[in-house]
Amino acid sequence: MTTIAARMPFAGPRLRPPCNLTASRPGPRRAGLAVVSAAAGGPLPTVLVTGAGGRTGQIVYKKLKERADQFVGRGLVRTEESKAKIGGAADVFVGDIRDPASIAPAIDGIDALIILTSAVPKMKPGFDPSKGGRPEFYFEDGSYPEQVDWIGQKNQIDAAKSIGVKQVVLVGSMGGTDVNHPLNKLGNANILVWKRKAEQYLADSGLPYTIIRAGGLQDKDGGVRELLVGKDDEILKTETKTIARADVAEVCLQALLFEEARFKAFDLASKPEGEGVPTTDFRALFSQVNSHF
Repeated sequence: MTTIAARMPFAGPRLRPPCNLTASRPGPRRAGLAVVSAAAGGPLPTVLVTGAGGRTGQIVYKKLKERADQFVGRGLVRTEESKAKIGGAADVFVGDIRDPASIAPAIDGIDALIILTSAVPKMKPGFDPSKGGRPEFYFEDGSYPEQVDWIGQKNQIDAAKSIGVKQVVLVGSMGGTDVNHPLNKLGNANILVWKRKAEQYLADSGLPYTIIRAGGLQDKDGGVRELLVGKDDEILKTETKTIARADVAEVCLQALLFEEARFKAFDLASKPEGEGVPTTDFRALFSQVNSHF
């Protein structure tokens, strides 16, 4: 962690283990958010997924709506076009995570927040694969990782804390322990560095959290592979460093159900389909994790 902090492209405190875990972590083990609400006979928890127009966010939003017996689902997207793409329902809000005021209506009254927003690089025009070489990428003005993955996520965490949200699930990426990771070179924008800074901010916020650092995302069916958890990018040294978006989405929702997922951060990947046993016991999966950042 010290190496990363020393080379960060911003001023501020070094990355460190969460400073307030002792005070914030609950004592006896309790059931997760949705289970507690149901057992108490109270209203179902309202869960907002931001980045609901993205490929993984769409899946999370759909799963929330399908599980209306467990959650009241909401989505936040950036444009009216994205809202229409996922059905255009009244529970899909349009807002800009870089502007705290514009996301306030979506945040108001929620019990849990799933953050799936991310800066997205674009390929520079003119690349011809037949000529060899590698494509070049850039980020559009206003949509650099510093603005989206740091400031935008910080705004969401601050808004969640201001209303006492009971849990935040943040989806990031593996690779953040290496400042020289190729993803940081896309557009020279240090995307993993800024993601890591937002993760640290959440871990230090005092809010109950689950940080999921996903491996390479694949557009495949979920629920048919054995999931793997790790820490400190150890999974990247193996051959099993990818995961289906649908499996990431499922882990996001399951993290709201089990106390074993709270105040934890972990890398997530899966074995290839047909190897191992598909994961169904998520309490056991989260219990394998002992890292808080």
